[in-house]
Amino acid sequence: MTTVNANGIALGIESFGDDDAPLVLLAGGTTMLSWPDALCERLAAGGRRVVRYDLRDSGESTTTDPEAPAYTLRDLAADAAALADALGGGPAHLAGIGVGGMVAQVAVLDHPGAFSALTLVGTRAVAPGPPDDDLPDHDRATTSRLFARPMPDWTDREAVAEFAAAGAEIRGDDPVAARAIAARVWDRTPGTAPPVQMANQMGMVFSRLDCTPRWRERLSEIEVPTLVVHGRRDRFFPVGNGEAIAREIPGARLLVLEEAATAIPDAAVGEVTEAMLTLGQRTADAAGGRASTHQAKDAAVRSWRQHSRPQRRP
Repeated sequence: MTTVNANGIALGIESFGDDDAPLVLLAGGTTMLSWPDALCERLAAGGRRVVRYDLRDSGESTTTDPEAPAYTLRDLAADAAALADALGGGPAHLAGIGVGGMVAQVAVLDHPGAFSALTLVGTRAVAPGPPDDDLPDHDRATTSRLFARPMPDWTDREAVAEFAAAGAEIRGDDPVAARAIAARVWDRTPGTAPPVQMANQMGMVFSRLDCTPRWRERLSEIEVPTLVVHGRRDRFFPVGNGEAIAREIPGARLLVLEEAATAIPDAAVGEVTEAMLTLGQRTADAAGGRASTHQAKDAAVRSWRQHSRPQRRP
């Protein structure tokens, strides 16, 4: 792991695969560890250069004051575009998970020239807070149980890991995997102050982030091939949110993971990897021999839409 300077800040990154391969950029939600190691490794084995990164105020990226962020969602989107440019190699396949999916949507809308494809996992098309009337909100029983729990001693690595495991069980995720990831996140968090720990472990900075203006009404402007992945059992961002995104982005493909909740489980890594590689390969194939990035993107979109079908896996 290392850091790259982009958009005036340091972003913590980890790279997999050949530096000369097509770039897949994975926006953390909020830390890079929200993307499974196995998925990064399989994407790299499939001929991709994979770079996962921490959002601001998490992991090894610039941390200032998570309780009063001096940046906006638009700044996080600009970070993604600047990072793709700093890494080189042409437009990137951008992927975002959870709140990182919000960053990814805005990044592709605000910086379309930086990206060739888009993958969105377990996210929604509106900012944190009350959703639109036609979108399902967090499951009330689940959120009540999650936020009724006392906070752990953030200086105690094992207590934090156990807190994360209990939360995963409430959400329907794998508590064993969540415990291991939380311990790794704790090891990479720059300090044990509660606001910093909560920004890393719970993404709480997004509850204070300026996410205006709205972007849902602009989803029809997204022209790159898009894959939307959502867990059928997601109680935090219920699957109707992913279905709405897939309807509103022209030609988007929907992949519903029937046994998944908010995280990508080990059992689903293979099918998610395959779908992402297929998305990227059609983009690359359509781009081959084209005279300009704009022409390549147009060809990629046409190719993707011709093959796009909603998918639901048993």
